[in-house]
Amino acid sequence: MTARIDVHQHLVPPPYRAALRAAGITEVGGRAVPDWSPEAALALMDEVGIATAVLSVSAPGTTFLDDPAAAARLAREVNEQGAELVRRHPDRFGHFATVPMPDVAAATAEVVHALDVLHADGVVLPANARGTYLGQDGQDRLFAALHEREAVVFVHPAAELPGPTVPGVAPFAADFLLDTTRAAYLLVRNGIVRRYPGIRFVLAHAGGFVPWAAHRMAMGLGAEGMSIRDTLTDLRTFYFDTAMSASPTALPALLAFARPERVLFGSDWPFAPDVAVHYFAAGLAEHLAHTPFGATIAAAIDHGNAAALFPRLARQTVPATPPRSALRGALKSRAVRALFKIADPARR
Repeated sequence: MTARIDVHQHLVPPPYRAALRAAGITEVGGRAVPDWSPEAALALMDEVGIATAVLSVSAPGTTFLDDPAAAARLAREVNEQGAELVRRHPDRFGHFATVPMPDVAAATAEVVHALDVLHADGVVLPANARGTYLGQDGQDRLFAALHEREAVVFVHPAAELPGPTVPGVAPFAADFLLDTTRAAYLLVRNGIVRRYPGIRFVLAHAGGFVPWAAHRMAMGLGAEGMSIRDTLTDLRTFYFDTAMSASPTALPALLAFARPERVLFGSDWPFAPDVAVHYFAAGLAEHLAHTPFGATIAAAIDHGNAAALFPRLARQTVPATPPRSALRGALKSRAVRALFKIADPARR
């Protein structure tokens, strides 16, 4: 059995939780800020068969702080904690460093420190930071530093779109997907992916709407004089994770559009609760069980593609799982796969 690598898992270390609480933030994207501990993360990972998780701070990152210096201090503090966690559990955890966007100078300085000194496995960047989208003008210094280091950049939606929320629409359920899509669009439109090919961009949640809307996006940029073929080629340079997206409707579009080696397993835990992690992991397994060459594709998504992206994490066997955790995970997986079949209207 290959070792599953989860590229989309979050941490909520005590200093970060305290900073959110001090700012009056108790929920993100319409969901309560969840409890988190390394022990709880490892327990969930053992249940789901995740060997290693690359951890990142979720939205809102440091963008909720008005003082740029305070944002830089918080980023440094959570990065130091993330690095220490990786030192304690090098086989179980990786770490995407947080940077204090939208301050490009401070963010670039933290990229250098995180990658060169802390040896982070990559960097997480918000799709937008206080209304400034990734890929807009003025960010070349940041991209140059990332390109020079051939960094992996995890693009995660921000807590809010740059506009009012709509009553009754939870941002995590819809707005997050648009946020990521806008960032991907601008990264292509403004030539970032071509000028800085050393950067490996990973789009959260199957890239938002990118796989479904790629040809429509290409037509939009074609109206500006860009080559439709080049636009589609550039959109396919992105990596995509499966977090909250391994459904019978989303997966076919993702697998049809993305390059096969650029689809990665993601859980979104703990913002996605345990049941959601099991649900979408079961959805991935169920879909691939009925897909030609599904076993090969599953091995690539679970391990091979991420192992190529993060050589440090490229182990070939899963760690020993406590029998009780393995049994609990197997029972949950079986129950959730049954629920998945019942919930899917296409199977009726």
